[in-house]
Amino acid sequence: MERLALTQASVEDAAARAGALLRAGGVILYPTDTLYGLGADALSDEAIAKLYSIKERDGSKPIHCIVADLAMAQTYGEFNETGRRLVKEFLPGPLTIVVEKKQGIDSGIARNIETIGIRIPDNEFCIALAREFGKPYTTTSANVSGMETPTIVEEILKQLSSLGFVNPNSGLRNPNIGNEATDAIDLVIDAGELPASAPSTVVGVSGTDVVILREGAIPAGEIFEALGKLLPERDGL
Repeated sequence: MERLALTQASVEDAAARAGALLRAGGVILYPTDTLYGLGADALSDEAIAKLYSIKERDGSKPIHCIVADLAMAQTYGEFNETGRRLVKEFLPGPLTIVVEKKQGIDSGIARNIETIGIRIPDNEFCIALAREFGKPYTTTSANVSGMETPTIVEEILKQLSSLGFVNPNSGLRNPNIGNEATDAIDLVIDAGELPASAPSTVVGVSGTDVVILREGAIPAGEIFEALGKLLPERDGL
């Protein structure tokens, strides 16, 4: 596992190295504007299978991606007026917008699903990597699925190695080798301890409907206020 300390001066070099590894089918651990994430080529079936295994994530739960800007986002997703307005109001920032995927986008995170979740973080490294890589890479929290995401790289690696690594081809785990999951991570971009943060808010946009799929760093009320809509009533409240 290669490890790079991220500084203001090293952003472009780190992005270049990370982009090369993504193109080779590798997995990276990197900082965002909210949490540390795990990155892989979002349209590679093999890379995404590896990512699900590292995280112990249910294959039915989608993984989202990072792009550099709206122009790149519109290459992969169908953005209606509401989606474009959300981009204008909140991105770059801690918002993931789930839209219908473009026709022909059928591999990786878009396999067997009709939508694609897209994020543009307010993070210099993330944007530099998106431009360097030239296409989407994954944004999924660097943790074992269902567990909290630590804010320090060493704690993340400790957590990921605690259960071992499931081989994505055989589905088998070797419980006696605790570092196989972390061995599957090719590069760590270490930005030090990140401030405590909620994950990105995830919003589904279909037609004129807006659905808060996960409330995170941006409160639901701010989303609906920006769109000039009333916050829907919630059951039990």
